[in-house]
Amino acid sequence: MSVCDVMNSSAEKVAEIEVSDYIFGVEVNVGILHEVVCMQRANRRSGTASAKCKGDLSGGGQKPWKQKGTGRARAGSSKSPLWRGGGVVFGPQPRDYSYTMPKKVRRLALRMALSARMSEGNLVILDQFELEAPKTKEFVRVMNNFAFDNCLLVAEKENANLDLASRNVVGCKLLPVAGLNVYDILKHRKLMIVRSTLDQLEARLLA
Repeated sequence: MSVCDVMNSSAEKVAEIEVSDYIFGVEVNVGILHEVVCMQRANRRSGTASAKCKGDLSGGGQKPWKQKGTGRARAGSSKSPLWRGGGVVFGPQPRDYSYTMPKKVRRLALRMALSARMSEGNLVILDQFELEAPKTKEFVRVMNNFAFDNCLLVAEKENANLDLASRNVVGCKLLPVAGLNVYDILKHRKLMIVRSTLDQLEARLLA
């Protein structure tokens, strides 16, 4: 078990808490993190790029001119890829880029990402993050107390004020425990976890 400081919204230490080395003390393997991030990015691709090939175009059934005697090159269809407005050769077609990896590998990568932020000193455990009103100014004030301009915040799922206050802040993102993922942890330089979500995080990664 490792000991972490618990901070309040004014960036003051208010307590200490023990966290599991199984989650925050894992040796980092860059290769596994890379593979999981590639999977996540592939799964987010829409795959809707599409181009019309020769067979997808309408018209073009009539031979533009006769085969011989015109002095021009032979042409059999106005849909030829050589013509302006013709079909595209080997153009992109809609496809599904998504694939999956074993659940154990995905969970291991998530524990590695959390451990990396822990070892770097870029992980902050907050005692609570309550806003009386959905004010972006109040959210930014808390971030400024920690000197964070690029931060991933993990908080309770039902927190409408915090959600509304943070969604327009550039460089900051709010996620529930269920949505926590490797890509977003590595994308943001700082990680802030509300203390009340640690039990949910352990339940998710120990299941």
